[in-house]
Amino acid sequence: MYTAYLFDFDLTLVDSSDAIAMCFNKTLASLGRDTVPPDTVKRTIGLPMRVAVGKIIGTDNAAVIESFIQSYQPFADRYMTDNTIFFPRTVATLTELKNRGAGIAIISSKTANRIAEKFERERLAHLIDLIIGSKDVEKLKPAPDGINMAIKKLGLNREQTIYCGDSIIDAEAAQNAGLDFAAVTTGTTTADELKKYPHKIIMRDIEEILKL
Repeated sequence: MYTAYLFDFDLTLVDSSDAIAMCFNKTLASLGRDTVPPDTVKRTIGLPMRVAVGKIIGTDNAAVIESFIQSYQPFADRYMTDNTIFFPRTVATLTELKNRGAGIAIISSKTANRIAEKFERERLAHLIDLIIGSKDVEKLKPAPDGINMAIKKLGLNREQTIYCGDSIIDAEAAQNAGLDFAAVTTGTTTADELKKYPHKIIMRDIEEILKL
């Protein structure tokens, strides 16, 4: 039925929760701020970086948020990719989709170069046709901009394309783009929360997308 599969990255294809929490807390400590419980950070995964920072440090001051992000960057450069782990069935699932001739893209609020770095280090870059990250579009998810860009760049048929993610933001992005949605519960959003949005399947494991 589907000839193309678009994926979120964090908590959909990879478990990056410990890496992100580590980088946030190292940044907080370096700035003399109190660290926060890892779960506090994990609940912001998938949000645009500026929104996540604002929630964690409790401010909407753009200058303060930007300063935090600048301090965060060196820690992300050092720790993020090494501590980001593919979920157990991710590589096998992407490989099977690629063997079927499917188009595969990633649309994420993370930067594209950070995502590409993970695939390149694992020598898996051949599995992904396109990565669209936070610097590639004006409006991040749940806006449909990233999804629409992928459809245009890859020349995809919208009716034969499905978007897969772990969060309400992903569900809304698929809905806003007019795509079918496959939800996976490997993030912090529950199946009951995801059921409130149009979906083709709610999966416990990414491999279940092969059934569609």
